[in-house]
Amino acid sequence: MQTYRISRAAELLGVSDDTVRRWIDQGHLPVTDAVPAEIPGDALAARAIALAAEAKAADDILSSARNRFVGIVTRVQIDGLMAQVDLQAGPHRVVSLMSAEAARELHLEVGSLATASVKATQVVVEVPKG
Repeated sequence: MQTYRISRAAELLGVSDDTVRRWIDQGHLPVTDAVPAEIPGDALAARAIALAAEAKAADDILSSARNRFVGIVTRVQIDGLMAQVDLQAGPHRVVSLMSAEAARELHLEVGSLATASVKATQVVVEVPKG
């Protein structure tokens, strides 16, 4: 079975090495007897699925899009009628081009929590209600 070192597991899950070590200490991730410690691939896959389910459960939105990236807005560039919004979701950078009006209506700014929903060639940015 494939195993992963802590740093690679952290990269794949989009968290820090310290977070992976904390999950190991808390019993959320098992390790092999190897030195340095390695995480079995099936356990890592199960943790990734659980993290994705937690992110979906936190949403107050129903959508047909299945490719959703919850992350933090890292850039909002508005120029005339259009805006470019960059979102960092774990190791993934998602860029959306939208109308400037939409970016303003969503109150998008650096540091905002947002979800990029990808369906076909469209990227839709959503924000929590409230």
